[in-house]
Amino acid sequence: MRRVTPLFAVMMMCNQLNRSNIGYAESHLEADLGIGATAYGLGAGLFFIAYFLFEVPSNVLMKRFGPKIWLSRICVSWGVVSACMLFAQGPTSFYVLRFLLGVAEAGFVPAVLYYLARWLPNDYRGRANARYAVGALVAFSVSGPLSGPLLRMDGTFGLRGWQWMFLVEGVMSVAIGVVAFFRLDSRIEDARWLTADEKRELTAAIDAEDAEHADPAGDDRRSMWAVLRDPRILLFVFVYFSVQMSIYANTFWLPSIVRDIKGTNDITVGLLSSVPWIFAMVAMFLLARIGDRTNRRKPLLIGALVAAAAGSYLAAVTSPWLALAMLTIAAMGFKSISPIFWPIVQRTVHPMVIGVAIAIINSIANLGGFVAPYGFGIVKDRTGSTQWGLIGLAVFSLIAALASCLIRENDDRDSGLSRKRESGKAAPGRYPAAGGMAAGDISAKSI
Repeated sequence: MRRVTPLFAVMMMCNQLNRSNIGYAESHLEADLGIGATAYGLGAGLFFIAYFLFEVPSNVLMKRFGPKIWLSRICVSWGVVSACMLFAQGPTSFYVLRFLLGVAEAGFVPAVLYYLARWLPNDYRGRANARYAVGALVAFSVSGPLSGPLLRMDGTFGLRGWQWMFLVEGVMSVAIGVVAFFRLDSRIEDARWLTADEKRELTAAIDAEDAEHADPAGDDRRSMWAVLRDPRILLFVFVYFSVQMSIYANTFWLPSIVRDIKGTNDITVGLLSSVPWIFAMVAMFLLARIGDRTNRRKPLLIGALVAAAAGSYLAAVTSPWLALAMLTIAAMGFKSISPIFWPIVQRTVHPMVIGVAIAIINSIANLGGFVAPYGFGIVKDRTGSTQWGLIGLAVFSLIAALASCLIRENDDRDSGLSRKRESGKAAPGRYPAAGGMAAGDISAKSI
């Protein structure tokens, strides 16, 4: 937890910073390159088309080369492509570079989730997911204060402000990718910073948890298409698709919405745009902790989706200042879902196919990152406002909340790993979890 999750948080921060920084450059790209709202929305969304096409192949290659090499490669390559955005000359080159950025980033989130699933028992994954996912919220929180001053460097050494923004933020990712190569280990047995006893205990805890989910009567090595036909996977895909629509519609269009507040400039837009993500960070940690302590994540998931729906709708029908407050509520809902959603998936899906399942869910759901930004661009070009786009997000979030009621909560709760010892103390050599639980605890049946 201490060695790996902070690094993943920094990588996640760079990941989100490089994919979403175009939100602050939108008006500059329109003025300098003639990229209007529809073209901007299409370019923002093309990233996710590439992400969808290359996510599963990337996940397969990750298993071949190992997380250490593959995660480092992903981080370095997206930094290089992001920096190359400074060479954009118009809509076509903008589209190409956004597509290539999606190719470079494909597989990052599934690789991190798979890594955590192979290194941490499930009782720790909610908090681990929250700690690494906080990198995204940090990125959204600092991207405004960071991008604003970079945009004001217009003319320095002959570069426009938006060119400086892409260059500096891209180079940061390359540097972090190099650090990751020397910091990560692909397997528990490769970790020199763990003792032999610690390696054995941790491996035993992971293996015992995998055994809890084994289906002795079935074939665990199912194909990608068999996984995709599973109704539970389709349900997860829809729910996370709706979440991704809200996340990336706000990521790419929040600065534009904030600009409707009178008297704002690049600096103030950046500062105000960080407010929803700061509050979302607090909500995410709170929900992750409650989910880990109670092992009842389904009610939290439904409540977060309802909050996202209510906030998005109210933001569409209120004044710009109130809209910012309502979007803060919405962000506290949709952005806090990841650390409670993925542990549900990981406890529902068999461990033999969890890597493929995560890649499928994440890649298809990320198409929401294409649909929402592009749809917002079309709506804004035709109506001059993002109001109907926000109402659409509210409808999808509400339907996702209703769909989440179909999730079998027992899949998330009924594991021997979540049972408490009567004494409330961890056994010697085990890793203590929240609420007096021991991550190494397994049921009598498993023993």
